[in-house]
Amino acid sequence: MTIAVIDYGMGNLHSVAKALEHVTHEHVVVTRDPRRIRGATRMVLPGQGAIRDCMGELERTELKGLVLELLHSQAKPLLGVCVGQQMLLDHSEENNGIDCLGFLPGRVRRFNDDLRDTNGERLKVPHMGWNQVAQHHEHPLWAGIKDGARFYFVHSYYVDAEDDDTVYGTTDYGGTQAHVAVGQGCVFAVQFHPEKSASDGLRLLENFVNWVP
Repeated sequence: MTIAVIDYGMGNLHSVAKALEHVTHEHVVVTRDPRRIRGATRMVLPGQGAIRDCMGELERTELKGLVLELLHSQAKPLLGVCVGQQMLLDHSEENNGIDCLGFLPGRVRRFNDDLRDTNGERLKVPHMGWNQVAQHHEHPLWAGIKDGARFYFVHSYYVDAEDDDTVYGTTDYGGTQAHVAVGQGCVFAVQFHPEKSASDGLRLLENFVNWVP
């Protein structure tokens, strides 16, 4: 039993791996070896930084085809984290626009620079810090996590999914409803960082480890 954190050179690979090790006795490996990734029982696709760099590194390491294979085969659970969520959509506005993996219909959009809170105070972009996540649909990964639980975010761009059935969690930031948890079949992906989100983040990772789609 192995959990493979896909190493294409981008993301908090080792912090995600350490958090997974905290919640499971399964072997957790950070790897870019296609054989080890295919042989794992479940996979994690992390991501951090500019999406053009993430897509570029996925191409450079020759892992894009493998990731698409894993997504579309629906054979094993896969968890996307941060930019690993954004890459699942059709297209991102970041870096003057870039096509993504196209697994889920929708776009990645930039937060408006003039977002304001309920008191009229301007909100900063990037959206950084703790925010509540509303559970839009039930999902096994929400087990034991209260609706409205707070998770840790760092992002200037957010997912706007086309299909409501793929949206499992939303966060309000200045009146913008960001789709911060999306999924389909064996795939679940979040914009927030579960590895930095205290007990609820660890619970989500534990739920992923125990998830049998």
